[in-house]
Amino acid sequence: MDTIASLFSFITWPVSWVIVQFHKLYGAVFGPDTGWAWGLSIVSLVVLIRICLIPLFVKQIKATRNMQALQPKMKAIQERYKSDKQRQSEEMMKLYKETGTNPLSSCLPILAQSPFFFALYHVLSNIASGKEIGVLNQELVDSARQAHIFGAPIASKFMDSPEAVAALGASLTDVRIVTAIMIVLMSASQFFTQRQLMMKNVDLSVKTPYMQQQKMLMYIFPVIFAVMGINFPVGVLVYWLTTNVWTMGQQMYVINQNPTPGSKAQDSYLQRLLKSVTHHGEVRSRRHKAVVKAIVAKGSDRNENERRFIGALAKAGFAAQADGTVVKSDAAVAEAEGTAAPKRQQPKRQTKAQRQSGGQQAKSDETVTETAEESAGETAQDTGAKTSLEKKPETPAKGAPQGGGRSRANSGGSRQRKGQQRPKHPSSKK
Repeated sequence: MDTIASLFSFITWPVSWVIVQFHKLYGAVFGPDTGWAWGLSIVSLVVLIRICLIPLFVKQIKATRNMQALQPKMKAIQERYKSDKQRQSEEMMKLYKETGTNPLSSCLPILAQSPFFFALYHVLSNIASGKEIGVLNQELVDSARQAHIFGAPIASKFMDSPEAVAALGASLTDVRIVTAIMIVLMSASQFFTQRQLMMKNVDLSVKTPYMQQQKMLMYIFPVIFAVMGINFPVGVLVYWLTTNVWTMGQQMYVINQNPTPGSKAQDSYLQRLLKSVTHHGEVRSRRHKAVVKAIVAKGSDRNENERRFIGALAKAGFAAQADGTVVKSDAAVAEAEGTAAPKRQQPKRQTKAQRQSGGQQAKSDETVTETAEESAGETAQDTGAKTSLEKKPETPAKGAPQGGGRSRANSGGSRQRKGQQRPKHPSSKK
């Protein structure tokens, strides 16, 4: 660790200068040799660094969201070029370039903090050895060596020997207890920060390998910090605990105010926005208008949270506009109360078996209908023929035998075709 810290010795001078300036401020209040003066100086150093890193933090958030959105496409590229690693890498870089995504952007805050972290470690190590460093002269080094935080010197470590701890004017038990508590708090804050991100600010509808990696890091990072923490001075533990708490609060603010689409945090955010709109009857802030405008612009591409939000607005009698405002809508009220005109429903789609059975049934009905019509027609024709014959009976000619007339009539009747026929003249010959 000392070798790594020495690589960042070029930044020890600005770090030590900032600590000294804050020490002058807090020393006037708590005393120059107190742990409060030196401890708060380290905390203030963290706050100053994190404020300067806010632009990088914003880039980290955008990069993380872009990476989450690209996971399905990245997975498709990996499956498509599974056997060609070079082509796979080329397609990945092409995808990053087209979308403007930098995979290293999510690590920018940690990478930017690393020089300050190791520079502070280098400063505290020299304080423990009683050596001057940066702008810290011997007088300030001796003052820092006398500073104790809850009985533990700011330059002491968990793994220090009893002799080294005694040289700093403290007991090994106090140092072990204080450092152990700080290590636990540091690891716990790291865990809850990552868990907060995974449980609330991730689109759970998309299952990707990226999410599995983040879940693994949620458990791995706290273990790494716990193992490394036993070699950190108390002052460095104060630094890292402070930056973890800052990250947790900063991330909580971002999750509440600018959640990831499709996440639980977005659902909570839209519920709060819905309460505000229904209570005031309008979208009050410019930021909320931008959110509503973005949801309206998505149209059919809205996620489940956004569809519920638009539906709840309609039930409350409001309609979201393209400019991000809302207006009273009588149609929305009528639809919510069930008084709107019923919508025309499309007929249910039939299966192939139902269509075939329906066609066969229709054919059968047509056949039966045609048979009934033919039967009815034949009956009507027979009835008409009989009636016609009864009204105009054949009159036998004079001198002709009556039996012959009846025989011809009977033979004609047996050979009668369908439909009405003209009766033969009585004088016609056989």
